[in-house]
Amino acid sequence: MAKRRTKAESGEDLLIGRYFKPIARHPGALGLLDDAARLAPPAGHELVLTADAIVGGVHFFHDDPPDAVARKALGVNLSDLAAKGAKPAGFLLTLALPKQCGNAWLERFVRGLGAAAKQSGCPLLGGDTVRTPGPVTISIAAFGTLPKNTMVHRFGARAGDRIVVTGTIGDAALGLKLRTDRGAAKRWQLDAGMRRHLASRYLVPQPRNAVAEAVRRYAHASMDVSDGLAGDLGKLLRASHAGAVIEVAKVPLSKAVRTAVIADPRAIQTVLTGGDDFEVIATVPARALAAFQTMACRTGVPVTEIGRVTAGQGARFVAADGRELRFERASFSHF
Repeated sequence: MAKRRTKAESGEDLLIGRYFKPIARHPGALGLLDDAARLAPPAGHELVLTADAIVGGVHFFHDDPPDAVARKALGVNLSDLAAKGAKPAGFLLTLALPKQCGNAWLERFVRGLGAAAKQSGCPLLGGDTVRTPGPVTISIAAFGTLPKNTMVHRFGARAGDRIVVTGTIGDAALGLKLRTDRGAAKRWQLDAGMRRHLASRYLVPQPRNAVAEAVRRYAHASMDVSDGLAGDLGKLLRASHAGAVIEVAKVPLSKAVRTAVIADPRAIQTVLTGGDDFEVIATVPARALAAFQTMACRTGVPVTEIGRVTAGQGARFVAADGRELRFERASFSHF
């Protein structure tokens, strides 16, 4: 028998009790019965905090599966923790819902969120739910832990460091292009499997938390690639007051992206400047490069050396024939 609503219970109370309390299992969440949660880092550790929001029609399509939307919302925050060398510890969720997102949407959203939280070891601790006349808006504040004074910043790159990146670059950017350009798949000569690969990489990020310890132990500087490789590397270099040379031929590409670039060489611009890769880019001293790669390899995450840090300012992207690539726009920007 369904529980009868009492006068003291609001619609929000019932929504939280039905959908979110079952996945908020961490003791610090207090069963979502209080206005705040508690989280204590292990002895000798400190907290790393990050926050990112995703908005319907901006970061995902309105018809994307709700469980995939939930995974993306948490994944983009986990990616930031990975780049800082932190271990996930928990997150707060703010969910702004329009009326058209009913019970069926919420059930699928929570299913995906709970699965992602369990898989990553990053439990729900609390948050807020509100109505909105606008699109679905999901904001997450995530917390990680690491030994004191070991967080890897974006401003630590040094001349001579080797520049490495995890995974492959450009999949999500081309996956987004497939959603907005109906002729792209044919133009890029992609088969069905390649199209599915690119679409899935845009839909659900694959945060590289498995390499966090390697980043923390060996990297001088690190950040996640969310707004495009060229643009995010530029941010890291500006913060570090350094320059870089990137060998474009060494940038790791999936079979699907490589096929697209061979068919349409202009696509390399999108590959290098498009957003949503959620890979980690780091600078590692040359003497530690082999150890970094070995440690990362043990986690199953591929790491590729793509260039080096130099004195001076800015990054030069050099093609195999020696040409320096110029970009109309180095990265995605909301403003």
